[in-house]
Amino acid sequence: MISDEALMLEFQGGSRAAFDELFARYHKPLFGFFGRRLNNSARAEDLAQETFLAVIRAASRYEPRALVRTYLYGIALKLLAAERRKILTSSTSSQSAPEPETGGTPESVLWVRQAIEKLDAPEREILMLREYEQLSYSDIAELLRIPVNTVRSRLFRSRLALKGHLESQAKNNSALRPSAGQPRAERRGMQ
Repeated sequence: MISDEALMLEFQGGSRAAFDELFARYHKPLFGFFGRRLNNSARAEDLAQETFLAVIRAASRYEPRALVRTYLYGIALKLLAAERRKILTSSTSSQSAPEPETGGTPESVLWVRQAIEKLDAPEREILMLREYEQLSYSDIAELLRIPVNTVRSRLFRSRLALKGHLESQAKNNSALRPSAGQPRAERRGMQ
C-alpha cells in the first residue's frame, strides 16, 4: 500500500488516481469530523468536500513536512472555525453540535453528549481530536500549534472535567431512580 505522503506527492505531480485514493481514504473520516461538530449532515458533507477542494487548490504549495492526515485535519479545523464564525454572526442556529454516539444505552449516550457539551470549546475540541479522530498527541500539537506537553495537560484536564460532569449527572439522576425494593417492571415504566 502506498503511503499518504507518496500519494500526495504523486497528486502534486498530476496524478488523478493518487487524489482519488486520498479521497477514498479520508472522505469518510473528514465527514465524521464535521458531522460530530455540526448539527447538519449536509453541511458536514459540504465541508468535507471543501477540504479536498482546498487540497486541490494548494497542491502546488504542498511540502511533505507533516503527515497528510495532519495536513487534512489542519485544513478541516480552519474550515470548521470559519463555519462556526459564520453561524455565530448569522445567528441562524443556536443549537450546539451533537456529539458522537457511544455503544451504551440511550440514557448513557444522552449523559455523555450533555457532559461533552458542558466542556469549554477548547477542552471539547482537544478531547474530540484525541478520542474520536484518533489523532496522536504530536498530531494534535501540530494542528493546534501548541507543545505536546500542553496537549497532554489539556487533555488530562478535559477528561477530568468530563468525568466531573458525568459524575454530577449520575448523582442528579440517581435521585430520580426508584428504590431497590420496587419490582423491575415498575422501575422500567418510571425511567
